[in-house]
Amino acid sequence: MICQDQGESLHKNLKNQITLPKRLLKGFPETDCFDIKIRGDEIILKLVKITINGSTLEGVRKKISSLGLSEKDIEEAVRCTRKEQSRS
Repeated sequence: MICQDQGESLHKNLKNQITLPKRLLKGFPETDCFDIKIRGDEIILKLVKITINGSTLEGVRKKISSLGLSEKDIEEAVRCTRKEQSRS
């Protein structure tokens, strides 16, 4: 399905997903999350800044890095926690 009106045209795939062109996102580095609103026949995307207890996500990533933790360490911690919770 191709939608054309003004400016950019986007294609919806079989899973009802659209891909935002890289050139549109160049001005928004480090953005992974959008708030979506419907207004009439418009879909509006707003950037969402993710914070955890007042800290930015980047701050959390820096803290994890400073502790020397790897992605595998995090995965193992999650696996152990889930195993303990399943025993309860």
